[in-house]
Amino acid sequence: QVQLVESGGGLVQPGESLRLSCAASGRPFSSYSMGWFRQAPGKEREFVGVISRSGASTYYADSVKGRFTISRDNAKNTLYLQMNALKPEDTAVYYCAADSGTAARISVTKVMTYWGKGTLVTVSS
Repeated sequence: QVQLVESGGGLVQPGESLRLSCAASGRPFSSYSMGWFRQAPGKEREFVGVISRSGASTYYADSVKGRFTISRDNAKNTLYLQMNALKPEDTAVYYCAADSGTAARISVTKVMTYWGKGTLVTVSS
């Protein structure tokens, strides 16, 4: 198993940037594809993106493509989500997730096994 803890959420104004982190512990971090999801108030959880075990491949939802970047540091057991040009509709609780499957498969199924508890991002003026 792997334990995941997100951090870095907060209140930002539209157009600003924010970077989320997800610290992993437990089984070797590099054995998991890692993803980000979000859930806005009153809405279902939404796939944001996923990164392969090595970090060589990433896949994004159309709603964040070109604005958000997922990266990972396997030496530090940490996943990142760099969010630029934030919009009010990006307001949500952001969750990181881990799965032993491939990033390519996860980008289609949007299913992952292990989840953090989330961090709140609010974009408002």
